[in-house]
Amino acid sequence: MTLVIAHRGASGYRPEHARSAYELALELGADAIEPDLVPTKDGVLVLRHENEISGTTDVADHPEFRHLRTRKTVDGRALSGWFTEDFTWAELQTLRTRERLPALRPESAAHDGEEPILRLEDLLAILDGAGRPVGLVAEVKHAAYFERAGFPMGELLDDVLGEAGWRGDDRLTVESFEKGVLRDLRTRGTGGRMVYLQEARGSAADEVAFHGSLAPTYAAERSDDALAAFASEFHGISVDLATLMAGVDSRALEDPAPVRSAIVERAHGVGLAVYAWTLRPENRFLPAPLRRGGEVAAFGDWERWFTSVVRTGLDGVFADHTDLAVLARSAVGGRA
Repeated sequence: MTLVIAHRGASGYRPEHARSAYELALELGADAIEPDLVPTKDGVLVLRHENEISGTTDVADHPEFRHLRTRKTVDGRALSGWFTEDFTWAELQTLRTRERLPALRPESAAHDGEEPILRLEDLLAILDGAGRPVGLVAEVKHAAYFERAGFPMGELLDDVLGEAGWRGDDRLTVESFEKGVLRDLRTRGTGGRMVYLQEARGSAADEVAFHGSLAPTYAAERSDDALAAFASEFHGISVDLATLMAGVDSRALEDPAPVRSAIVERAHGVGLAVYAWTLRPENRFLPAPLRRGGEVAAFGDWERWFTSVVRTGLDGVFADHTDLAVLARSAVGGRA
């Protein structure tokens, strides 16, 4: 069965990573919750999509933090704003969450300013109190960048999991776009499933830091030989939907039969699980033939797209709207 993983909680309905987003995702039937992990100045792992937080918090409305606005280069990207690693946890607690895509999701944006930022241990407590087994799929962000800045992400994560009783828990999955931190966690005996995230293009930041222009590309790391090598150390890979559906004939979107995905077939062939991101129902995120009406924020033919993705037989899919992904999985039933 394809797992439905709530992408930063029920982020289609509430500001991502807010407590209400996580709790709503549980109500809507998520099998697992996916948070992004970044550190504070005092080494607390907080739940934010990125360490630059101007788009997901009200930090710009706090004059006491105006002096912390700065410019940094993170994994090759020049960014201006406020960064979690420049704040103590006590300082971040004074901020409130905001919808990252307010033009697309005004109903979610109506909840701006209502909730504080959470730590990883806050989410673990929510999952422990869920009343049913719910998985954690924790994404470690920018591990090599933070390592150079003095924040060993593997150590920080292992410590929190150990203190919360999650070390080695069957509910635990850790993912990252960098292999180094996954290998570090395996060496530490953190346990759980390790999943290597792959962008469609480019190279992993830790590989670039070590090899420069000779770093292997993500595409090269999807070769048969690379996948076979990964199977000896990782549970699976996680790819974007375009990579998952590459080469799929548009007519397959109409057919209720299984959809053949080359990456699913090749990865499964060597024993790797396959996950994909991210199901979203708005026209902006759908293939052109499935868009309906002229508004980018309007829902298109999401059901056809969602069910086609599930019919590839992948092991798990990330979704902003947990309930819609659960409905699509139910519609496919035993055909995936």
